[in-house]
Amino acid sequence: MGQQRRRKPKRAGLDRRNFLKSAAAGLAASTLPLLSEHGNIAVAATTLSFVHGVASGDPLKDRVMLWTRVTTPNAGPVTVSYLVATDPGLSVIVQTGAVITDASRDYTVKIDAAGLEAGRTYYYRFNVGAVLSPIGRTRTLPVGNVDRLRIAVASCSSLAHGYFNAYARIAERADLDFVIHLGDYIYEYGNGDYGNARSYEPAHEILSLADYRSRHGQYKREPELQALHRQHPIIAIWDDHEFANNAWAGGAENHQPDTEGDWATRVASALQAYYEWMPTRVPDANDLRHNNRSFSIGNLADLHMLEERVSARAEQLTPQVGLLPEAGLGVFLQTGPFTDPNRQLLGLAQEDWLITSLRRAPQNKWKLIGQGVMFAQLKVLGLPNASKLSQYLNVDQWDGYSPRRDRIFETLAGDRNNDPVDNVVVLTGDIHCSWAADLTPDPNKLLGGRFGGYNALTGLGSLAVEFVCTSITSPGLDSLQALVPVLRTNNPHFKYINLNQRGYMLLDITPQRVSNEWWYVDTIDKRSRGQSFATALQTNRGENHLRRGTQSAPKANPPAFAP
Repeated sequence: MGQQRRRKPKRAGLDRRNFLKSAAAGLAASTLPLLSEHGNIAVAATTLSFVHGVASGDPLKDRVMLWTRVTTPNAGPVTVSYLVATDPGLSVIVQTGAVITDASRDYTVKIDAAGLEAGRTYYYRFNVGAVLSPIGRTRTLPVGNVDRLRIAVASCSSLAHGYFNAYARIAERADLDFVIHLGDYIYEYGNGDYGNARSYEPAHEILSLADYRSRHGQYKREPELQALHRQHPIIAIWDDHEFANNAWAGGAENHQPDTEGDWATRVASALQAYYEWMPTRVPDANDLRHNNRSFSIGNLADLHMLEERVSARAEQLTPQVGLLPEAGLGVFLQTGPFTDPNRQLLGLAQEDWLITSLRRAPQNKWKLIGQGVMFAQLKVLGLPNASKLSQYLNVDQWDGYSPRRDRIFETLAGDRNNDPVDNVVVLTGDIHCSWAADLTPDPNKLLGGRFGGYNALTGLGSLAVEFVCTSITSPGLDSLQALVPVLRTNNPHFKYINLNQRGYMLLDITPQRVSNEWWYVDTIDKRSRGQSFATALQTNRGENHLRRGTQSAPKANPPAFAP
């Protein structure tokens, strides 16, 4: 989610970013001691150093990816050693090794540290000779009986809109098992194109491999983000801004081939930089656009991360109806090309993989789906599907690919050959606001049971639930907050809507329920430690709908922070 660049010619019809924009018409001088001192200041490579910190990600039961980057004043290869220990003092070492990095991978280092014990916290460090990196903390996934899981969820960090205070608050939570990042980890814009609170490196919109590397490097110098990476492993997917605004398989709204070159070349550059700079395992070395992958967390949960941008997505359609064209507002109906089942979002291969994964999991196991764009219907006028008169707002989310969503709903509902799939929780980013929804094929069809209609009072007819994460900094729909009652009236499946606060989500999962909390920071205009709990909603095992929850207590005796 973002905004069309001002210097580029407008496309005919409604642009989602401009619709949303028109519709919306020193950590207080004492930060965490674990934060880097470099902040957002470029550090000259006069001596060898680990300016960009350390990170870990994609944990499995016996391994985890470890990452760093060497800043070096000299050309040529550099040998980087690493160690993994069971204590923050690094006195009980369980693994050591060395790798060589060079300019071909931008002096980044990625280690797939295998042979670790399941469900255990580890500490790690890199060095080049006597030059030491910060110490990082990570954790493998558990196996067998798992009674509780704690996960922070984040998305959408536009550096040009403010400071990443929410990342620092996540870093302070010692009891997290890992962090899920749902995309827009970086933004591609140039200075002044979308936000002007802070300046980008490079100052222009990023297009080349060097550009994408530079932007990733700038983000990795942010002290709040470094803190998060030092303390927690991350499981991340990309959304559109890791490439360009409103990306799809063959292009993007914010990419003009006549002036910015070949789209495939730009995607290849973005992907190379992404895999260099993120602690992410490569799922398919033969096609880097395929980023979907699964994680098994004992007998408690499976996590399926989806790729929804550059592997198979069809181009977004133009809305059919303009309510206030002069203001840049418009809507669309589920008619014409919007009903074409051949328009893909995931692509058939990924869709089949997801459906197979959901069906083969035990019914009582939680199935978490991490993905980029809202799954629930979002309407300005909500009427039963049969009327064909419902007016939808966002062509870039699943509403713009409704037949493909129907196939997922059919999977959840079951058929004569397949049982229903229960206990599905969808986790979503992109839209810069907080939402919680019961997921039902027809939220505006009253009464009816599991296979037809929806009862907003009891949740009957809901097949799954969705929690939508607000942004770290990217602007939401602040001035529309007063219209939340109207949105709720037309969208009875939404149980929580907050359009104007920035922060993160906190998932607390047990065999009996998945509870989600929304936490908001007090400001993004300066570094600050302030945050507040907003609300909690949960779904109980086997119910497949939302109910009110309560704030969860932290885990007792969490592992020590990395020093």
